[in-house]
Amino acid sequence: MRLTVVGCAGSFPGPDSPASCYLLEHDGRRILLDLGNGALGPLQRYADLYDIDAVVLSHLHADHCLDLTSYYVVRKYRPGGPAPSIPVLGPTGTADRMARAYDLPDTPGMAGEFDFRDHVADTEIGPFRIRTTGANHPVEAYAIRVDAGGSSLVFSGDTGPTDNLVEISRGADLALYEASFLSRYADLPPDLHLTATQACEHALRAGVGRLVLTHLVPWTPRHETLEEAAAVYDGDLALAAPGLVVEV
Repeated sequence: MRLTVVGCAGSFPGPDSPASCYLLEHDGRRILLDLGNGALGPLQRYADLYDIDAVVLSHLHADHCLDLTSYYVVRKYRPGGPAPSIPVLGPTGTADRMARAYDLPDTPGMAGEFDFRDHVADTEIGPFRIRTTGANHPVEAYAIRVDAGGSSLVFSGDTGPTDNLVEISRGADLALYEASFLSRYADLPPDLHLTATQACEHALRAGVGRLVLTHLVPWTPRHETLEEAAAVYDGDLALAAPGLVVEV
């Protein structure tokens, strides 16, 4: 399984990265984890927009889902006719949320372009086995584990500290965890996002093989995130960046 980071900025797009979006490929099939604002443009550097087999949304904040509205246009108005519908896995109410975002009536909304499905604990799309668990966030949110071809990746989405993330990550080859905050940001809500330290602590508890920190908020210097993380985690550690490719 191959991971390509399309966008890794947290909460809002930065000058060098769109918001959350990750391309997973295996055996000629492709899925997206999140499609946040600004991601659809650079996604075209890495994949044909009509070769995506499914979109999996961690939650419905704009920095994780909003470019699905642009992707709707791509699929609906394709020269030669609409593209076939593809699955979109997300929280309850994803179809209505996307219809409102594009000012469409709830019915049919985007139902012709996307097969909206509520998250379940375990599902399969092509070679990908997708498992989810609840995350600790102000809205309905999920951490997502993807297994394919004998390798595994866990994406934290957005979460504060939670044992659920540790449990779904056990034995994973790669942890793609947010590190939105630094420990010195004492004035921020404690359960909104992981700090770099907390992300590393979760990874150590889960025994993951490698750790890539993502959801990097543009106001935080990248070197500070890496320095805080490296003081806790002595394994294979990297910061996400657009265009980063990892063979899982």
